[in-house]
Amino acid sequence: MRRSLGSDIKLLNSTNEIVLSHSGKQLRPIIALLFAKACSNGSLSEDTYKSAAAVELLHNATLLHDDVADDSAVRRGVPTVMSLLGPSAAVLLGDYWLVKCIDNILALDNEPMRVIRTVAKTLSDLAEGELLQLQKASSCDTDFNDYIRIIYNKTASLFEASAVCGALSVSAPDEMTEAAKSYAYNLGLAFQIKDDIFDYLGSDSLGKPVGIDIKEQKITMPLLGALDNVSAEKALEIRAMVKSVGDKPELVDEIRNFVKSNGGIEAAVKVLNDYIDKAVKSLAPIPDCREKDLLTSLARFVGDRNK
Repeated sequence: MRRSLGSDIKLLNSTNEIVLSHSGKQLRPIIALLFAKACSNGSLSEDTYKSAAAVELLHNATLLHDDVADDSAVRRGVPTVMSLLGPSAAVLLGDYWLVKCIDNILALDNEPMRVIRTVAKTLSDLAEGELLQLQKASSCDTDFNDYIRIIYNKTASLFEASAVCGALSVSAPDEMTEAAKSYAYNLGLAFQIKDDIFDYLGSDSLGKPVGIDIKEQKITMPLLGALDNVSAEKALEIRAMVKSVGDKPELVDEIRNFVKSNGGIEAAVKVLNDYIDKAVKSLAPIPDCREKDLLTSLARFVGDRNK
């Protein structure tokens, strides 16, 4: 990634280093590397490293843009580029990282056009997911299917691209590539549901404010689970409260308490665990190996993580 991002512009290099030095879990390139190894008896190609770098460059490009869209001052517990240099610099840096993602893909020896199509779909998914979420935040009528589509587009789609690109980098058979895609689809949904649970149970030590989903009028899995456990009249009342929270911020705590007292967290955990189980079962076509064991452990980690 550092080799991809190098420039003779000092400000660009120093800002890139700020992002690289707070790189998060890097789950997406880990997934790409693990699937490449699992599908190739442990041997990696230069294409694998370029693909892993590409998906993480893409991920960080979207985060740089998200911070501008969300007016976020902090990410991963540190100030965002937007807060340090302003929104214009953050957008430009995101564009730069996105171009470097494409550069890595165009340098692939194997299946570059298939990888380009995979990444293009992911970028389309991300944009559609953000706009659907904005639409639903306005109407506050999000149902389970809407929610799954939003978190697939915004989160799981990039997990899916990471796994598929890793498999393609070693010319994996179609059955293994489909297994990688299915695993990452389910893992990505589980990952986002876990994040949405944190918004109700977490603390500011997670590196981002809690209760932010309600403040932004987002109806996520914990709230959907609680709404399923009350009468239709009560559910409409709570949805109306979510819709009014912009003018009445004191409602945030009331809605969080509603979720906790009506089984919303437990319902979300059940859905989360179902997706983790599906992810693990998706690995069946992958030959038994250390990497397959690690992918299984990674899926369990997503459910157990505390940040």
